[in-house]
Formats: sequence, structure tokens, C-alpha cells
Amino acid sequence: MAENRDTHDEREVELPEIERPGVHHEEKDVNVWAVGKFAIALVLICIAALFLLFGLFRYFQAREAALQPPPRGGVNVDARRLPPSPRLQDAPILDLKQMRDAEDQILGSYGWVDRQGGIVRIPIDRAIDLLAQRGLPARPQAGPQSAAADVSVPTESGLGPKMMPPGGPLSSSGLK
Repeated sequence: MAENRDTHDEREVELPEIERPGVHHEEKDVNVWAVGKFAIALVLICIAALFLLFGLFRYFQAREAALQPPPRGGVNVDARRLPPSPRLQDAPILDLKQMRDAEDQILGSYGWVDRQGGIVRIPIDRAIDLLAQRGLPARPQAGPQSAAADVSVPTESGLGPKMMPPGGPLSSSGLK
């Protein structure tokens, strides 16, 4: 091993001669003509692909236009070509406007809700005026309102006069 370290690979490396001015680079590594032909072919293929795609796009546009139903001047719908329910709205803005107009008609007019029961509908502005004149009905304040009226609320000085049974209102000792 020591012998290998001492001896170097003493192959002579040929350096370009400085005296010869014509030697600048290695000419046999790259074939410039082949690379140029490849670049020209690549550009031509890209241009041909663009024209083919443009033609295909125009074909599909014409085919789709022929399959489309006529514009909605009148209602001429072929039920065989419609997708199954539920379908998207054809004109959601127009549908929303019609719905709001119908709601405004109901809110702003008089009419019967139940003729048998004597229930009528009045315009919302008139209902607000009547409510302001008469006021809202109030509940009578007689007696406790719920079962929680028995429970005391803690105050600053203590827990109040009544305390909850141990375990709360749903404990087994409270249910007898």
C-alpha cells in the first residue's frame, strides 16, 4: 500500500499548445447542425399543434352550437333533453325578483287567510300602526310562572332562605 501512495499516476496529460491559435475548443462534442435541425423541427411541430388545436376547438364550438336549444324567446323545452330533477334554475335573478314581488304583494295588501275562522291579512304598515296604538298584550302576574320559582337566588349575604337539596332537584332524595 505504501508503494501505491508514493508512486503517482504519471500519465502525461496533453495540454493544448499555445503556439497553435486555431485550437480553441473541442469541435467533436456537439453537432451544431443536429441541434439546429432539432430546434427547427420543434418549432414547426409546435406551430402545427397550435393550428390543429384551433381547428379542433372551432369544430367543437360548431357542434355544441348545433346541439343547443333555441334561445328562450318562448317556452320550447324538450323534456327528453333535460336532466332529471332537481335541476338548476334557468334564470335565478328573474325567479328571485318574482318571489320578492309575490311577497311584497302579500305584505302590502288585504286578503283572507281563513274565511271560515274570520282571519284576515292586513298590510304590514297598517299592522305596525295598530300595534303601536293598542300595545302588546301582557301576561297576568298571578302566582309562580314555573317550577323554578321555589328556588332562591343567592344574595351577597348568603345563599338565601331556601337551599337546594343535596344533589340538586333531580337527585333520588327529591323524587318520591
